[in-house]
Amino acid sequence: MTDLDTSTLDDLVRRLELAAQQLRSGDLGADAAAGLVEDCAALAGQASAELERMSRATAAEPIPGQDSLL
Repeated sequence: MTDLDTSTLDDLVRRLELAAQQLRSGDLGADAAAGLVEDCAALAGQASAELERMSRATAAEPIPGQDSLL
């Protein structure tokens, strides 16, 4: 099995965590918080797409210990 590059997903998670910290702080105005929530939705969409890509890459690899018959 090939090691997957998770750097993109790791970066998206880091950015979402930072946004969550900002939202929890209560220091943002209503407009800034709403904008940040929209940014989080976009980041979550990107993370979903990256997970799907990683899943397809993993599914294309044979299961360890399973040989093809022909």
